[in-house]
Amino acid sequence: MPYAPPPRTPSGPRRRTLLASAAGAVLLVGCSTGSKDSDGGTTGGSPSVVERARARAAGESTDLVARYDAVVAVHPALAQRLAPLRAEAVRHAEAFGGLRKASPSESPSESPSDAASPPPASAAPSPAVPADEKAALAELAAAERSLADRRAKALLDLPGEPARLLASVAAAGAAHAYLLTEGAK
Repeated sequence: MPYAPPPRTPSGPRRRTLLASAAGAVLLVGCSTGSKDSDGGTTGGSPSVVERARARAAGESTDLVARYDAVVAVHPALAQRLAPLRAEAVRHAEAFGGLRKASPSESPSESPSDAASPPPASAAPSPAVPADEKAALAELAAAERSLADRRAKALLDLPGEPARLLASVAAAGAAHAYLLTEGAK
């Protein structure tokens, strides 16, 4: 018995097609047609644009680390729970050239919170932290979400590798926001 087509054929693209197209578009954004020149820069994008984006991302990640530190200072009970997310924010700042990198003399057995020092006292003042733990987690999640959204928009202006780095850090920030939101419930 032959298979009869559905009584009504849906008009327009299907949901899977749209999702696949969106995923493909995101992957294409990270691709660069610019060629590498001998000093490692790209001819497809302005180095000054890349350097400005890198500096901005480093500063934003450093500010996020300060926000994590402020929440932990007010709510020490959250320290263990927030430590992995803070350590990731430190690694993001380091990936963009911010904070200090661990020196070779430091042992690899140190914990991530030991290896990554807090930002210097001359950094931006720490944000006000709500007295309620759930509200503090919600504000931290909102900061992560907002930063991830800004980074997702900013990566459209960057060539190849810097765009891929910013995209992966934006995705990590969105995951952090989700984890913080789920933890606030």
